[in-house]
Amino acid sequence: ESLHSSIGLLGISAGSLLLAVHFYSLPRAAPLIPNTALGVLLLILSSLLAYAGIRRSLRNAFLFLSLCLTISVFWCGYGVVLILGGQGVLTDTGDFRNAFVPGLVTFTLALLMIAVVGFLCREVILAMIASAVSLASAHEVAMRYSTAFGSSAVACNYMIVCLVGGYFALGRILYFLTKEKVALPGTDLAKKKTHEQIQSTSGTMNCFAVTGLILNMLSASVFGCRLLGVTGKLFIGQVPWLWAAGIYQTGICILSYRAMDVLMATFFGFTSILKFAGGYCLLYPIWQPEEPSFPIPFLVVFSILFVVLALFVTLKSPVDGLYLLFYVAYCIALACCPKGFFEGGPQGVDVAIFVASALMTLIHLYNVKASAKIPTGKGAVKALLARSSFLKLREGADLHTPYLGYSKYADAEVLGYACSVLASFAITVTGDPQAPLANVVIPWVVVAGGILKLLGGSVAFARGKTLESSAFILYAVMWIIWGLTRYGGLYGTTRSFHTAVGIIAFMLFNGFIIFCTLFLNTAWFFYSLTFLLIAISFLLDAIHALPAGYDIAATLIFGLVSFYCFLSALFNSIFEGSCLPMGRPIVQLSGVGGGMTKCLHLPARKASSVKRIADILKNGGTCGIPTDTVYVLVAACNRPDAVEKAHHSKRQAQDRPMSLWISSLKQLEPAKHLFSPLLWDFMEAAWPSPISLVVPRGEWVDFLGMKDSAKYVGTPQSIAIRIPDCSVTTHLIDLVGPIVVTSANPTGEADTTHHNQVYAKLGDKVDAVLCDGPSPENIASTVVDCTKIDSGNIGFFRVGIIPKSQVLQVLEQVQKK
Repeated sequence: ESLHSSIGLLGISAGSLLLAVHFYSLPRAAPLIPNTALGVLLLILSSLLAYAGIRRSLRNAFLFLSLCLTISVFWCGYGVVLILGGQGVLTDTGDFRNAFVPGLVTFTLALLMIAVVGFLCREVILAMIASAVSLASAHEVAMRYSTAFGSSAVACNYMIVCLVGGYFALGRILYFLTKEKVALPGTDLAKKKTHEQIQSTSGTMNCFAVTGLILNMLSASVFGCRLLGVTGKLFIGQVPWLWAAGIYQTGICILSYRAMDVLMATFFGFTSILKFAGGYCLLYPIWQPEEPSFPIPFLVVFSILFVVLALFVTLKSPVDGLYLLFYVAYCIALACCPKGFFEGGPQGVDVAIFVASALMTLIHLYNVKASAKIPTGKGAVKALLARSSFLKLREGADLHTPYLGYSKYADAEVLGYACSVLASFAITVTGDPQAPLANVVIPWVVVAGGILKLLGGSVAFARGKTLESSAFILYAVMWIIWGLTRYGGLYGTTRSFHTAVGIIAFMLFNGFIIFCTLFLNTAWFFYSLTFLLIAISFLLDAIHALPAGYDIAATLIFGLVSFYCFLSALFNSIFEGSCLPMGRPIVQLSGVGGGMTKCLHLPARKASSVKRIADILKNGGTCGIPTDTVYVLVAACNRPDAVEKAHHSKRQAQDRPMSLWISSLKQLEPAKHLFSPLLWDFMEAAWPSPISLVVPRGEWVDFLGMKDSAKYVGTPQSIAIRIPDCSVTTHLIDLVGPIVVTSANPTGEADTTHHNQVYAKLGDKVDAVLCDGPSPENIASTVVDCTKIDSGNIGFFRVGIIPKSQVLQVLEQVQKK
């Protein structure tokens, strides 16, 4: 409970100690800690704080998470600026001031808001740390502008942070190591309070949104400070703030998917593109004297995507939807100004974004922690839509139900399609071979089409969408390689043949994806087919045979198809029904897409899930469950209709009969007199284990209540019985009674070793799947023939995970007894 809090607070204390030493020694000719060394240490501590904050977020420690991630971003950007100074990139006092001030201003305000909310919600220790770091940043801003203001005030504030954080972390560590016997005043874990906190913050709240909003403040501050005259110029020293914000924003995007917040995750993905692009533009003096120009079509399309996203966010929270409109104005301002980030129009919108982001940060911070909420209009649009028969919001436990099994992430396809739209319209700009970097194209293509699409592909894979994830990852690699080659000055006539060979290889892979999408849906078929047009334009350009206008037409077609997929995915994630359907498979084959008809999926780690599966079995259902070996299909013995259904659902072959599982020999106790003493003792010694014992069929079968369906279990002469060595399975059998079991795959196919495979093979034939990820073993159980055990002989139908020698050893011990 206290470990990650201690790690986070010790990290803050260590960084504060380093900065205190640095500022105390600043008046000296040579600082005690060199800038480069201090920057590297702060980078290490920032990664440690990010880890502690994210790990602690699983316990709903919202304010601690916000504090750790905010200071982590602060020290990440600050550390890189120090490294630039140590390496001579920043030369004079003015450069250091222009580089540091935008970040210091942002974090002074952000940490002050965290401190205020902390004091209001009685999180005194965290509030003291936040307020002290905020004061240190404010004093440093004053120090950068006035030489009369000494650095000792900054150092004093960091010493306060160090002492408070060190005291609290020490108390937490003592509390942890002494098993709650020693607790320093103010550092004990208030379990009751933590419980209340979990109750209040459970639900759909995205606890990472605050950090994302602070990152928006940071990037806006860089350009807003230039407009207001706070900084004298835009240059390479401010790139660390922008790119640190972009990297962390990408992380917040992933964590928002983890928080099942598709809309805000997509928004943070969009804003990370702008941050990377801003940092890229500030690097322009490295390769060209004039400021770069911006592609107008891309920015117009970007503003349209922001408008669409704002409309959908408004359905959840009107205030958040209004906030997104600032980014619509930002993209329009960039499109209207040829020099983009460097002109007054976009910088003025940046100032507005800074103010709006600060207000939204305060609202989100307060509403999560306080009992009295600041109204944001949540529920207002929902109440209006409740009266509509056409549109109905999706709600409930299955809101983020994945295609296969269960997933820890929401669906990222919305962002994947949006990135396709952005990348396709970005390459409508014709690059100048003499000055390939004159137009800002690389960040739009590489970040949007590449990095974020890779993210979408990874999340799709985590949700069981193997084909979609493969396509997203392939297209991401293509955008990255082609974006850097064509718009990065790497492209030359001598490389044409090699480039063409690589593109043809991509086209072959894409041809396979097109073939597979025939069995998926119509929209995906056209999505992959139109990307082939893009690849063809790349190929024709590589061999210098590109017809005039072909590349524009190809990108427009692919962009429009991607935009439809983007809208469809948004509608389907928010509304019930299919307002904008993805279409049916073009080719429908029997046995393909078994998981399309979703059955109930439940995580095996929850006792409530096992109880629900038990209820389904008692009511005559069939389910796929995990075991100590591979996944199996089960039905309750006392439901003859379910036994028959299980037999027919997987085309059971006559030579592969179903077997019987019990959780304890007590379930066969009424029929004990019908088993020989040796067989009974052997069963007692062999189980629980992955050993199935084939025993003679007899009157004892009638005790199980299978009636006429008993003919589907075993053979006329024998039945295989087992007690599995799996607590989930045996608990389920305790609740249901004896069950009949068969492997969870059509006869003749390989065993299923993951719940996703159960979905794919039998998803439309079972009532539920108990999901437990990969099987602990890929080998089935050992099947022992005990029909002649009384004569001292046993045989083996199948040698599985338990070797023959081990079974014989158990029999020998029983015979000796």
